[in-house]
Amino acid sequence: MILADKIIELRKKAGLSQEELAEKMGVSRQSVSKWEGALSIPDLDKILLLSEIFGVSTDYLLKDELGDEIPAPKEEISESHFRKVTMEEANDFIKVKDETAPMVALGVALCILSPIIMFFLISLYESGKTVLNENAAGGIGIIALVLFVVPAVALFITSGMKTSKYEYLEKEPIELAYGVSGMVKERQNKLRDKHIRDCVIGICLCVLAAIPLFIGAFFEKADGEVLIGLCLTIMIVAAGVYILIRNGIPWTATEKLLQQDDYSIENKRIEKKLDPIATIYWCAVTAAYLGWSFYTFEWHRTWIIWPVAAVFYGVFYGIAHYMNKK
Repeated sequence: MILADKIIELRKKAGLSQEELAEKMGVSRQSVSKWEGALSIPDLDKILLLSEIFGVSTDYLLKDELGDEIPAPKEEISESHFRKVTMEEANDFIKVKDETAPMVALGVALCILSPIIMFFLISLYESGKTVLNENAAGGIGIIALVLFVVPAVALFITSGMKTSKYEYLEKEPIELAYGVSGMVKERQNKLRDKHIRDCVIGICLCVLAAIPLFIGAFFEKADGEVLIGLCLTIMIVAAGVYILIRNGIPWTATEKLLQQDDYSIENKRIEKKLDPIATIYWCAVTAAYLGWSFYTFEWHRTWIIWPVAAVFYGVFYGIAHYMNKK
């Protein structure tokens, strides 16, 4: 059996696609396809990596006479066999995260601010300070909401495309090349004080955001004032969240490279299992929110579904982690 046939059979036995094998080896899918088609031969370092991934000897791969029976691959790959991140890759990743952090933060802030014009117009209608009727105020508000959300989506797509090639840092165990860990830790130490300060400011703003809402509720027979308070609350929350995300993403980038906290090897394995469930869950929540909102047109009330959904997901996430450790 020649090397090309061995790679095909070992890959299929390991349950890997050409794309997945290419990702583990740090090469393109076309390279794997050429190996399997006997159009090219892997370099020596790739042969060594193939033997580690499939749990076979290099003799088995290279000697045609050793091929009648495929050895069973190892059940687990040791940490030394994880995908290696070079200094250049690490620096590029950090640079991209620094560039996209303000884009993501602005996109989230725009989403938070999106219903504010609608609430403001409805508050003017409730207080009798506008010639618009309720339907007109709601209609203009929905148009404004869309105009806020569209650029936010554009920002998310742009930042996502820039960072997509680094998704493996979030989902797959990695190994840092020589010197990378020291460089990342040094950067983390420089960011630490700023990260702590911004976390304090952002969280305090989110807590203080409730004050305008409470003040608006003190007025009797003043639905308009309550909505004005809600508008101020949304603005303060948007500012707090912008600060948290804008300065949290560069910090999180160092955690991903060092595989700390939420990005530890164990958490990555759990996240890989939970990803399909999370996608279904949040799609269902979004559908419920839009359906409820468009059916009742009570956008100033239906937003409550998001914090409730987040709490339930947090409970589910915590239970999943606990059960996995058990």
